[in-house]
This record gives sequence, C-alpha cells and structure tokens, in this order.
Amino acid sequence: MHRFVRGLSDAALTLGTVMVLFAVHLLWWTNHAARAQAQDEVQRLEQQWSHPEPAAPGPAGKPYEAGPGGEGQPRRAGDRAGNRAGDVPSPGAPADVTGQRAPARSRSFAILRIPRLNLTVPVAEGVDKHRVLDRGFVGHYPGAALPGQIGNVALAAHRNTHGEPFRHLDRVRPGDTVTLTTADGDFRYRVDSVLPRTSPDDSDTIQPVPTTAYGDGRTKAGGTKKAGYDRPGRYITLTTCTPEYTSRYRLVVWGRLLES
Repeated sequence: MHRFVRGLSDAALTLGTVMVLFAVHLLWWTNHAARAQAQDEVQRLEQQWSHPEPAAPGPAGKPYEAGPGGEGQPRRAGDRAGNRAGDVPSPGAPADVTGQRAPARSRSFAILRIPRLNLTVPVAEGVDKHRVLDRGFVGHYPGAALPGQIGNVALAAHRNTHGEPFRHLDRVRPGDTVTLTTADGDFRYRVDSVLPRTSPDDSDTIQPVPTTAYGDGRTKAGGTKKAGYDRPGRYITLTTCTPEYTSRYRLVVWGRLLES
C-alpha cells in the first residue's frame, strides 16, 4: 500500500509539472513569439511601402497580381470548429469596387493602429488560426470591404494567447480612432459603438451594413434594442471572444470612416 500511495503521489506531481509547463507555454511563450513575429511584420510592411519594388511583368507585359490561395475560410453558421477570436460567417462581397484587389490568402496587407490600446499590429487576409491569428496578426474576413471602400472592413483577432492583440478591446470607447494603413495611405475610422456581447454565429455584425440579429439589451417595454447601422457606408468592425479565456460570446466594436 505504501508503494502504491507513493507511486500515485509521484504521478500526480509529474502531471502537475506538465500542466504548469503547458500553461507557461500557452500563456507566455505563445504571446512572446507571436508578438515578436507581428512586430517584425509591421516593420517589413513599413519598409516595403517606403521602398516599393516594381511589379514583376506578367503575360503580355501586364503586372502580375497574386490571386487568392492558401487557407482561411471563416466558420459557417453551425460549424463549431474554428477560431476563438470572432470566427463567424463570411460577410460576402463589399458594396462597391474601387479598383483595390483582395490580397492573397494569409498575406499581410495593412497595419492596424488603436491609440487607446497602444496597439500596432499587422492585418492579413483570412481568419485561419494557424496561418494568421496564431501569428499574432489581425485577420480580415474574406469578401469583406478593403480599407476605404464602401462596405464593412471586418476584422478579428485573438483576445487571449498567441499575441492576444485584442486582449483589451473592451477598453475601446465611442469617439476613439482606429487607423488602417496600407500602401495607399491611412484610413481613419471613428468608433461609434461597442456591442459588449453577442452570439458567435451573429453574422449580421460583419455584413456590409453591420448590425446584429440579437440586439444589445432589453428595453423597458421588454423588446430588444437594435444596434448597428441602417444604411450603406464605409464601416469597420473589430471582433473578438468574450469573456476572456472563453469563446462563448463575441465582443464587437463598430466605427465609420472619417472623411478627409
């Protein structure tokens, strides 16, 4: 019996050590590695835009543009597998065509800056966990508007682990500014509203005219208050999981482009 108890104690100690090491890896190392990778990518983009290289010639002497590729399809309604950071159905095509072309899947194409959070992070096409979000990047939903376009620039990122760029997204307030920088310049958005909680399957939040199917609370008469917008415009949506360390709900921030 003594040997059995001692063996059980040793096994419990080993298991506890493994769990502690796993927690350290998940909560510290993934953040450290992803933040370093994201910072390097921001510097690479800034350097690329300040010293642009000529496009490689394609067929008939036309500039070559990479088409979509790789992975990163967002979760469809009812599909429980996917991203912990705001993975909801695709919003469909943007409401206008401004000559911009969607970047290749998993390719970074913008830098997001949120002064309230002291956040500067790259934005890549797609919301694939391993190719985009786990690298500490913000993901751009395929089919969503591009910066400056009419429609909704719908973005998602992790709130916890892997760089957790949206860890403090709940601190953003109406009136704050959010800037997307691309090779074409800066696009400044003003935050209009924050939806503290909605369903992970609330695809209305990232549609070209963002709103919510669930509302943001109850009125005194017992009805549901409507949130979001009711007409086309140039919008931005930031999504992540809430509460922290869960994927039970989504936290949503909405804003619109400031006219220059």
